[in-house]
Amino acid sequence: MLGSADLILTNGRIYTVEPAHPWVEALAIKDGRIMAVGSRVEIEALKGADTKVVDLAGKMAMPGFVDIHNHIMMGGQADLFETQLPAGASVDAICAHVRAQAEIAPQGQWIVANQWGADMITALNSEASLTKLDEASLGHPVLLRDETMHNRWVNSEAMRLAGISDNQPDPPQGSFGRDPATGRLTGLLIESAAGIVERTAAEAFTEEMGEAAVARANEIVNSYGVTAFQDAASVLPILKALKHLDIKGTLTAWAVTSLPLIEPSFMFGLSGDALLALRDEFRSAHVKPNFTKIFLDGVPGARTAAFHDPYVADAAHPEGHRGEVLVSYPDLVRHIDKSEKLGMGLKIHCTGDYSVTEMLDAVEAVRHFNGPTDIKHHIAHASYIRDEDVGRFGPLGVVADLCPMIWYPTTFLEGHKEAMGEERATRFWPIASLKATGALLAGGSDWPVIPIPDPWNGIEGMVTRQNPSGAFPGVSLWAEQAIDLASAIEIYTLNSAKAMRIDAETGSLAVGKSADVIVLDQNVFEVPADRIADTKVLTTYFAGQAVYQR
Repeated sequence: MLGSADLILTNGRIYTVEPAHPWVEALAIKDGRIMAVGSRVEIEALKGADTKVVDLAGKMAMPGFVDIHNHIMMGGQADLFETQLPAGASVDAICAHVRAQAEIAPQGQWIVANQWGADMITALNSEASLTKLDEASLGHPVLLRDETMHNRWVNSEAMRLAGISDNQPDPPQGSFGRDPATGRLTGLLIESAAGIVERTAAEAFTEEMGEAAVARANEIVNSYGVTAFQDAASVLPILKALKHLDIKGTLTAWAVTSLPLIEPSFMFGLSGDALLALRDEFRSAHVKPNFTKIFLDGVPGARTAAFHDPYVADAAHPEGHRGEVLVSYPDLVRHIDKSEKLGMGLKIHCTGDYSVTEMLDAVEAVRHFNGPTDIKHHIAHASYIRDEDVGRFGPLGVVADLCPMIWYPTTFLEGHKEAMGEERATRFWPIASLKATGALLAGGSDWPVIPIPDPWNGIEGMVTRQNPSGAFPGVSLWAEQAIDLASAIEIYTLNSAKAMRIDAETGSLAVGKSADVIVLDQNVFEVPADRIADTKVLTTYFAGQAVYQR
């Protein structure tokens, strides 16, 4: 890179996430790449007649965030076409929200809202609650997602349109909620049952709406400083939208995708070999279809995650219920082997400690036969892990795909306590233990499971193990698993880029990398830990262009 810079950022506190020179005063950008980093004097010597110079006035800048796990189309869809339930909403508050939407919606339009609390399953699973929802919906079909995005609560009209009736048996790998007293349907849909109504509601969702949703989601993640992400379950409409936006020059982030080997219960269309055969059609300058995806279990709050030890006894499940894996061990080994032969990593959803063990065992078997590889498989979400499995991630090269907005006390955790008991439920996210063993830890939002994809919320949670919003005041979640701020930032930048195998392009501020830079309103290393989540991104640069300005 010769000649003068296109853009210089100077007079700042620039944190590079590069150990050799973690802090510099200035950097120069040319042709969308970092030309040089160094002192103000060194960098300003690269100024030419046409160079734009931005004086950071002492503000902190750093690499753009790399989100290892989001659902990009669902995030935009939630913003453009759906509404958000109040946090911690009761049955009556949920119904009041639905009524307000029903009163203004065109006749027959679906009312879709997110996200009731994972601790609400018992309260919603009654005929009395369904009657309230039916009355509030004024004849509209209603689809309400929980905060795990695995389960739904729907009204009677939605069940009618989807063909769900009282005498219907539960679908494989899912169930219909039934009132414990009467046995009648309550509108609660667990795991694969949710997909029956989602499929019906999705008939009104067009390809144009999908592209608009991804474009809006791109704007939203840029506003939180995210300049690279991995979509965690990339069905065909998502791949099409990303490629089309990139060709038009409006995709302002690196997008790594994860192609489902098995159709997820809440997303539809091609999966497996038919989708893999098309993957290179969707490769472009910034779109990298380099991963496959499997869901190995469900979620703890609904008792669908697979654990070594049984859940707390309840009326809806047999004695000793531990959840179950959704893929057999021989098939799991075959899926890992197939992914590697295609040069792809496997991102696998595992929320129970048994499913984590199963994945680690399967990777170990594949390593035994195939030998070492630089392909990286991701366990998402590595949240409940047996002590004896913590040390296996590093040697097997398996990435812990962590979701930072759940690293502190939340309603998720309250739902887990009900299902698992307090002691087991609170041994959640052993981040410091994983880090100590040399495992590669990567940071993701799981947005829109988490309503706002703001990495600073998760980073504060990693450092304090408390809820940054002020909810659950004074409560720390397994406090000894806290880590330092520099490590937390590295997890959400360079580590995630390594895990996605795009660290040659982004994740740190080094010469030759894409100029993906964010400017902040405060130096996070100089504020109290409980103010980290207050940090705002002032400017986001992607490939040297300002793509967001506060």
